[in-house]
Amino acid sequence: MLLIPAIDLKDGKCVRLRQGRMDEETVFADDPLEVAKRWVEAGAKRLHLVDLNGAFAGKPVNAEVIHRIADAFPDVPIQVGGGIRDEDTVQLYLDAGVQYVIIGTKAVRAPHFINDLCLEFPGHIIVGLDAKDGKVAIDGWSKLSNHDVIDMARRFERDGVHAIVYTDISRDGMMQGLNVEATAKLAGEISIPVIASGGISTLEDIRALLAVADEGISGVIIGRALYEGTVDLAAAQTLVNGG
Repeated sequence: MLLIPAIDLKDGKCVRLRQGRMDEETVFADDPLEVAKRWVEAGAKRLHLVDLNGAFAGKPVNAEVIHRIADAFPDVPIQVGGGIRDEDTVQLYLDAGVQYVIIGTKAVRAPHFINDLCLEFPGHIIVGLDAKDGKVAIDGWSKLSNHDVIDMARRFERDGVHAIVYTDISRDGMMQGLNVEATAKLAGEISIPVIASGGISTLEDIRALLAVADEGISGVIIGRALYEGTVDLAAAQTLVNGG
């Protein structure tokens, strides 16, 4: 199971939001490249970058920072989300050395877009499904849709997406522990990998996820817990490696 540090970008800095609210931010570093270096040196085998401004603007805003990180670590796969709403943006990121692009709101609003992307960029498309009580949230978590998260995941699996990033938005950034049960349930319903996200706060959360990883959970994104020191990445890596 991959441990994937999250680097959330706002105004060129590394921040964390509380439950996705742009006015509830904590700035952790002015230089995201230094943050990426720290996680790579601690053993990260993939990085998760989010353009928070882009997610709200509907177009890339922090692309320059993302390109710098991709240039600096060509051997570390990078997945990027936030503001990716057209094929040109996907192409720009892949050309810059990003391995995977994550489509969120547009995947739910225009599912045919995912089918088109999977045909054009096979193996590079991940869909991010943010859910609360089994329903998919859109527009930076500001709205709940009527779509069932498992039904949507099955559709995107048929389209050929590489993986699903699943976030329980009631817990993200709140340090309340991951919703392991809901994550395992989703993973058990589809055959493509599920990457867990939202709520990791301790090594116990990672241990609980490892216990159900056989359901098809290929990785977990860790954010605030790394920055506040409640999870040590090297220690977590040892745990995942069976240490």
